Amino acid sequence: MLGFVPPLPQQPGRPPSSGHMIVCGDDALGRRLAVELRFIYGERVTLLLPPGRDANSPETPLTQRGRAAALFGRMSAAMNRAGNGNGATGGGDTNAGVEAVRIMEAPEPSDDVLEEAGIDRAAALALVYDDDERNIRAALTARRLNPRLRLVIRLYNRKLGQHLEELLDQAAAVAMPGIDPALLDASTTVLSDADTAAPALAATALTGSSKIIQAEGLLLRAAERPPPRPGERADPGLCTLALLSSTANDPAGAEGSDSSGDEAPLLLPDERAVAETTGRGTVVLEAISRADPARPAARMGGRGAPLAQIFSRRLRWSALGFALAAVALVVASLLTTKDTALHSAYLTLLDLLGMNDPAEDAPPARQIIQILSGVAGLLLLPLLIAAVLEAFGTLRTASTLRRPPRGLGGHVVLLGLGKIGTRVLVRLRELDIPVVVVEEDPEARGIPLARSLHVPTVIGDVTQEGVLEAAKIYRARALLALTSIDTTNLEAALYARSVKPDLRVALRLYDDEFATAVYRTLRTAHPGALTRSRSVSHLAAPSFAVAMMGRQILGAVPVERKVMLFAALEVAGHPQLEGHTVEQAFRAGAWRVLAIDATPPADRNPDLAALPPFDPEGDTAPPPSGLVWDLHPGYVLRAQDRVVIAATRRGLAELLRRQRSAVPGR
Repeated sequence: MLGFVPPLPQQPGRPPSSGHMIVCGDDALGRRLAVELRFIYGERVTLLLPPGRDANSPETPLTQRGRAAALFGRMSAAMNRAGNGNGATGGGDTNAGVEAVRIMEAPEPSDDVLEEAGIDRAAALALVYDDDERNIRAALTARRLNPRLRLVIRLYNRKLGQHLEELLDQAAAVAMPGIDPALLDASTTVLSDADTAAPALAATALTGSSKIIQAEGLLLRAAERPPPRPGERADPGLCTLALLSSTANDPAGAEGSDSSGDEAPLLLPDERAVAETTGRGTVVLEAISRADPARPAARMGGRGAPLAQIFSRRLRWSALGFALAAVALVVASLLTTKDTALHSAYLTLLDLLGMNDPAEDAPPARQIIQILSGVAGLLLLPLLIAAVLEAFGTLRTASTLRRPPRGLGGHVVLLGLGKIGTRVLVRLRELDIPVVVVEEDPEARGIPLARSLHVPTVIGDVTQEGVLEAAKIYRARALLALTSIDTTNLEAALYARSVKPDLRVALRLYDDEFATAVYRTLRTAHPGALTRSRSVSHLAAPSFAVAMMGRQILGAVPVERKVMLFAALEVAGHPQLEGHTVEQAFRAGAWRVLAIDATPPADRNPDLAALPPFDPEGDTAPPPSGLVWDLHPGYVLRAQDRVVIAATRRGLAELLRRQRSAVPGR
């Protein structure tokens, strides 16, 4: 099924040398992370997997070890082909002298298992199990066994992750009283693969969407721009981050990846490449704006509700018409009877409610007004009854899921409300995009969120006939198939295309070979529609790998099937940066210096991705950012500088390897 994979050398009885990295996981993210560390960063890796088959893919005949070995084999073969094709010498081999990944199997990362994996001599440990509780338990055990260990933990619960990070850092500080604060900042990192991948997955449903990177209270927007017309020059913005592949804007074309050759997107091109390239879209750093402070989370639902959600529009218009009629009667009474305004309103109200005496001795004008008021009062009774019935109906359905309304169109159909689907739903609602959710399990993780956000939801198996029709797929703008089963996502996409051939489809797929086959099939069958696939593990693994290296990752921006990283680095220890100008430090296709932190080292914020604290009274303005973005090309980078860079995965790995080799005794 996956082809022949040569056996990897295993050393189960040989203890690993010091400075290696341990990855513990039970799904695709653990395997992808091991590949990233081994083949991109050239690290020695021990991969700890549970025995047996993958619980998320029970239909595959391979065990966890078999799937990992197959992935490593394909990656090794691809690296060898790339090296032979480029004519790289041994000095350019980033993996020369690095042992193959050591694979271990154990049900739980217990004390004995971690000790066998060499936890006491390891440089970093990644806990990327799908279960938050297992990751927390293993993190506490690892911190006890090795207080100096760098921990990278995968947690879906963000608030719990913040508390756990503080707890484990405090434990490291107590165990090592003289630890460097800079080392303590990188001692424990809590990440969420759902938060990392959700913006990219949501962006696939849109055309020309932007990716947001946050740094010291500032928002950086990386925007896709279409190819310029003949005779026009593309606006580079602040800088051009990437050139899209020549087929990126062609519905019949496929997205480029690392194995696409000349058709692949070009990350971090120089000015000459941008000027000479025609017919290709670009990704540019478009704007920088101040981010809002981290305000307390607003309640998405509560006991109260606005009138627009309690009463229908027709009832509100009827109530407005009745109020205008009552005002007209008061004005008419005021003009005809020459009475005071207060007394005229009082008499009109009594007439409307049928509580006034007949105006037998009054002038004819007063009698006519009383008759008209009585007729209007008859209309008040059904209006009140309708209001009561609608209020009771709203209260009765407040705890139920909303059905897709009639006439809905131009929305996004989201399949799956698991961890990933829930985060994508939040992202789409933040962008004010109408969404209809399809979920098979009524007790899924994201169902309460969909209920509180009043998102139309269809409960049912997407593979069953009539479910997608209930989600109004024939009037939708895009389909996001984000279930954890590749075949389910593919079946939903094929059925949706049979209903609406020009539908924009984004699939969540893990296996690259399977994704390629999907591309070819859908491209041939529906050449006029856009089809994209995204792998959550592929999007999240670079961020976890950078955290394993002890560096701060500000964000990851997908460029088709490649990933560009934004990171904060200290210039000291990087020979390619220190002592060079900004122009000289730029390496096309590897890294680019975007900003310099001008704040004195003693006053710097250790976390550039953090927002300034929220001031509830609003009396104090947020502190000014120390980042300087408008850099002069001739500025010389000093050792005490901290810079924000955009880098490719291999470019950032080269910078970190150079710094590691420059540190004595490492």
